[in-house]
Amino acid sequence: MSKRDELIELYAKELKEKAGVTPDMDLLRKVTIGCGPSIYNKDASTVSGSDPKELETVKKNYLIKKLGLKDSPKLDEAIQEVIEQLGKSNRNKYRAIFYYLLCVKFDKADVYNK
Repeated sequence: MSKRDELIELYAKELKEKAGVTPDMDLLRKVTIGCGPSIYNKDASTVSGSDPKELETVKKNYLIKKLGLKDSPKLDEAIQEVIEQLGKSNRNKYRAIFYYLLCVKFDKADVYNK
């Protein structure tokens, strides 16, 4: 099994255990691949829920640029909902999981079917 496949399995397990979500494995794979090499870097592979600068980057680079959403308070609300869903005290908010949950929340899976 490749390192990426191992990470996808880990992400699926985390989604089930921490977020109570049974993931769409095809979409999870596509979101993970979309994260690129960041999934292999300890620091870049996670999202700090307490760092406003990082959350702004998630909003601008993922929600607005990648998913094509318009900037609005709904984006910040969704980011906070995902932080709550994964648990504020959970230090390992994996980027691929974070993005997956945002993608599902905004029903934007079609972005990955191009």
